Amino acid sequence: MRLAAALLLSLFCAAAFAQSSEVAHPDARVEQRLKDLAEELRCLVCQNQTIADSNAPLALDLRNQIRAQVAAGRSDDEIRAYMVERYGDFVLYRPAFKATTALLWVGPFALLALGIGVVVVITRRRAKRDARDADPSAPSREEVARLLE
Repeated sequence: MRLAAALLLSLFCAAAFAQSSEVAHPDARVEQRLKDLAEELRCLVCQNQTIADSNAPLALDLRNQIRAQVAAGRSDDEIRAYMVERYGDFVLYRPAFKATTALLWVGPFALLALGIGVVVVITRRRAKRDARDADPSAPSREEVARLLE
C-alpha cells in the first residue's frame, strides 16, 4: 500500500514538470534548468512553496512561462528579471540586496540585536536591584516602616 502511494506521488510530481507545453524539451539539461528556475521562484498563491512544489494554477502558468522563455532562448537572469518585473521582488526566494529589500535581509539581525539588548537591560536592572536589596547598610523595609509610623 505504501509502495503504491509512493509511486502515485512520484507520478504526480513528475507530471508537474512534464506538463503539456507547446515545445517539448527532451534535453535533460534543459529540464534541470527549468526545475532549478522553478525552485528559485515563490508561488504567489501558496507563498511558502516554490512554483516547482505548488499545484496551484498560477504556479502551473508560471512554469509554462518559464518553459516558453527557455524555448525563446532567454538566459536564467533574463527570466528572473522578467518575473521580478512582472511580480515584484517577492517572487524570488533569495531577493537581491537593495534598498527595497534591505529590511528582509537586515530585519532578522536587527530583531536579534534588539532582543539581546532587552535581555541585557533587564539582567542589569535585576542585578542592581538584587545588590541594593542585599546591601546590609541599606535600611530594611521593616525599619523604614517603623520610622514612618
